[in-house]
Amino acid sequence: MSDHPDQTTANAAAPHPAATQSPPQSPVDRYDDGGVPQRRFEAPQGATTVYLVRHGATEAAHADRPFVTVDGHGDPALAPEGNEQAALLCARLLAEHDIKPFSAIYVTNLRRTRETVARLAEVSAVTVRVEADLREVHLGEYEGGLLRLRGAEGDPIVSQVYAQERWDVIPGAERWEDFQRRCVDALDRIVAAHTGERVVVVAHGGVIATLLAHVTDARNFAFVSADNTSVSEIVRLAPPIDRWVLRRFNDVTHLD
Repeated sequence: MSDHPDQTTANAAAPHPAATQSPPQSPVDRYDDGGVPQRRFEAPQGATTVYLVRHGATEAAHADRPFVTVDGHGDPALAPEGNEQAALLCARLLAEHDIKPFSAIYVTNLRRTRETVARLAEVSAVTVRVEADLREVHLGEYEGGLLRLRGAEGDPIVSQVYAQERWDVIPGAERWEDFQRRCVDALDRIVAAHTGERVVVVAHGGVIATLLAHVTDARNFAFVSADNTSVSEIVRLAPPIDRWVLRRFNDVTHLD
């Protein structure tokens, strides 16, 4: 009888190399010395994460061709550049969705928001919901693309809008307090419906600015600079803390 074990038996008895390996370690854990290390932020249990996304770039404004309106609000479609931005945004969000899924996508009743996340909604099959109260601020006499045109001309009223940090400097425009209240109420409804989840909200530059001013208790126009398809992330912490945290503003790394 041979003193050497049968090779088949030996192979069966030996553990597979992969079975003896430790699970992959994070860069922090590789240097763990038994203490409490610093780590990247992770939303705690019960927290609601909201991605505030600005729509893609829209059609150019022309004096002789005002934008069509929906409920009095200008409703331009995405420009070719905006469609390209949207494609890059959706690719990024789909990659994130594969790791940490989004439970809902919210858009407004203005088509540029729906067009911006059409690909994300199609591929992910995440439910798209309309929150009309997150539509852009009503610009009164400067609706339909006129704000852009007047701004390019150096209109003093537009200058005063930014100096006073109020859209209602424009005749007939929505009062700042009313605008912020409807936006904040809409955000609160979304959080109540998705406690502890991750949600994408595609909205407008003015809406994102007023929500972030509310979240951070900042000046009215402190955040009136969000780029098209930018991602701003806010997290609502659960009780007993029960407050908002701004994690990032105007993230456009997908466009680089």
